Amino acid sequence: QVQLVESGGGLVQAGGSLRLSCAASGRTASMYAMGWFRQAPGKGREFVAAIVRSRTAAYYADSVQGRFTISRENAQNTVFLQMNSLNPEDTAVYFCAAEALYSPNLREQAGYDYWGTGTQVTVSS
Repeated sequence: QVQLVESGGGLVQAGGSLRLSCAASGRTASMYAMGWFRQAPGKGREFVAAIVRSRTAAYYADSVQGRFTISRENAQNTVFLQMNSLNPEDTAVYFCAAEALYSPNLREQAGYDYWGTGTQVTVSS
């Protein structure tokens, strides 16, 4: 089993930055990829970013490309999401997820095996 705990959420003004962290514990060595998803009020959960264990590839949603950066520190079993130039549309609960086995599309929620409970990000205008 793998446990994921997110932190770093909060309230920030538009144009500001936040850095989310996701600490993984348990059988983390076998995790192929880790990702971030978000769910805004009244909307479904959507893909934000993902990174493979080797850190050779990262993927982003079009809405965050160029503003958000995902990184992974394997030695610390931690994945980060640096969020810059935030706007009110980024307001959501952000979830960390881990995928045990290879899948061709890291943007799909169904491929992820473990999920955190989420951290709230609120961007004021």
